[in-house]
Amino acid sequence: MTVEPVSDHAPVAVLIGFMGAGKSTVGVALADLLGVGFCDTDHEIEARAGRSVAEIFADEGEQFFRTMEAQVVADVLATHLGVIALGGGAVMTPAVRASLAGHRVVHLAVTPEAGFARVRSSQRPLLRPGPVAGTAEATPEDRYRALLTERATTYHQVADITTDTTGRAPAVLADEIARVLGVRPASAPRDEGLPQ
Repeated sequence: MTVEPVSDHAPVAVLIGFMGAGKSTVGVALADLLGVGFCDTDHEIEARAGRSVAEIFADEGEQFFRTMEAQVVADVLATHLGVIALGGGAVMTPAVRASLAGHRVVHLAVTPEAGFARVRSSQRPLLRPGPVAGTAEATPEDRYRALLTERATTYHQVADITTDTTGRAPAVLADEIARVLGVRPASAPRDEGLPQ
């Protein structure tokens, strides 16, 4: 099934949420379900920069990365008609929030325990040990929890809908999102065996 975009110039859905929430995994599942393309803005940034997000953070700093990210998000929102997944911190930038106005934004929420378990072995720049919330030193898990708490309100404010990904299969989440957004018939089958 192929779905029509909201307009000739808008993506089907934009996924936001903290690292480990499953934006890329669920985004691919949703795009496959709807027969549209998928774009991860972190991957787009890496393609344009010719280096990883971690390398950009290390070489140029977070502010440089956020400025670049805001431009990439604006470009992708204007050109990609499928499903888009934004980096976990993208919506903390006012320019990104402004760019999202008028788009269908889905917040993928996750518990701190489940989210950190998914990313604990990754080399995420923001999870490096160091000070957080006024402390002298914090573990990666401390940093994860603090950043998730710091960003949670913004995710909820920006999103049109929020769904918890904890313990739920990507295909089930994709089906739910499609139905809530009205881009798949409400009578489409769903997996009743998992929590809704």
